Amino acid sequence: MTALILPTQLATPLLLPLHGIGGRQDLPIPFGLAVGGAAVAIALSFAILAVAWRNPRYRGNASGKPLPAAITRTVDSSGFRWFVRLVGLAIFLYAMVALLFGVDRLTNPIFGFVYILVWVGLVPISILLGPVWRTLNPLRTIHLLISKLLRQPPSKGLFELPAGLGLWPAAVGIFAFTWLELVAPDRATLPVLQAWLALYVVIMLFGAILFGDRWFSTADPFEVYATLMSRLSPWGRRTDGALVIRRPLENLDGLKPQPGLVGMVAALLGSTAYDGFSNSTAWIGWAQNTDYSMTTLGTLALLAFILFVLVTFSSAALLAGRLSDSSRRTLPRLFAHSVVPIAFGYVVAHYLTLLILEGQRSLIYLSDPLSNGANIFGTGLLGLNTGITNHSTTIAVIQVLAVVGGHLMGVVSAHDRAVALFPRNKALAGQIPLLIVMVGYTVGGLLLLFSA
Repeated sequence: MTALILPTQLATPLLLPLHGIGGRQDLPIPFGLAVGGAAVAIALSFAILAVAWRNPRYRGNASGKPLPAAITRTVDSSGFRWFVRLVGLAIFLYAMVALLFGVDRLTNPIFGFVYILVWVGLVPISILLGPVWRTLNPLRTIHLLISKLLRQPPSKGLFELPAGLGLWPAAVGIFAFTWLELVAPDRATLPVLQAWLALYVVIMLFGAILFGDRWFSTADPFEVYATLMSRLSPWGRRTDGALVIRRPLENLDGLKPQPGLVGMVAALLGSTAYDGFSNSTAWIGWAQNTDYSMTTLGTLALLAFILFVLVTFSSAALLAGRLSDSSRRTLPRLFAHSVVPIAFGYVVAHYLTLLILEGQRSLIYLSDPLSNGANIFGTGLLGLNTGITNHSTTIAVIQVLAVVGGHLMGVVSAHDRAVALFPRNKALAGQIPLLIVMVGYTVGGLLLLFSA
């Protein structure tokens, strides 16, 4: 994410950034930390296989301790839900003012709103608050209001949503957005962002008209991404509808293994890995000395990273089935939940400083949506706190811990699913291909942090 970072909130950019509007502010992690992290990940992975439980422990959506009845009543009340919906809609409409009427400069808050506060910020929001994005989603609210106006249930569409479609539309949407963020020429200009967002809004609302509001949960890349990440939060719904608190990995175990789930996690992990790779000196040097445009090379490389994750993970899951005498075509999606914590670790490692620093800048710019000197929220004159950049060692340790921790959570999740699906005497052997692939993702992630 090498990019121009504006020195002050009033600066006018001279160059366009390579990653949305900003980039990582931390240095590459020390090689010793990368090697040490990889060694720890490998050692602990095999230790888990050696000493872990032999019977499944996670009960998914059937587990959890109910929250106090008063909290459940409040969260489930119509008034509270409409309050959250209207907050999301108000934020969306405010951002649209900057998108439609703001100036075409990086001081326009729409760039930070989309690339930082929404795309990166939805991860901590989902981890801390659970699946709140579904209610915050302004396009869901717009569709709901239209349905009420027409006196039609929002779930009713003109056609039935094909069962085999699953999350594939959202996976394509993730590719489309990360292509915009990381590859598209002039991506930090208003016309390009306006065109992409207009297409996104049209596809989402038109799809909801055709298939009902289920379309959002299968096609909206932001909602599906947030829903996956919310599975690592302690908050969830039990099968009886009760609002509960449960262990994050137990929450993750309840993720529905539907079609397209492997494609979705592959798009998330592959695009984040490409982001790190595209900042490496080797890639930049090679790409600048070829006869092909950076757009062409970037598009092919982004697609290659996503396909690499898709193919390697699917192959490992199918091989695991053969080794355990449990061959079935659905095994990749049954194990795909275990990639979610690995993707989360990648996100934390790659975007932590981006969120902290560029998130501050985005909040500063939000006070002036038209770049005319307004200070609506009183943040316009605030300075940027860059103190985090003075703690490079701490940041590097956090990055390594995030990647290794995400890996270990993935290994544990896959292990519990394996002992639930495979014959007891073949469960350990069946996990070896998945373990090798996960170790590869983790070592690759650490090397990307070292080289970026």
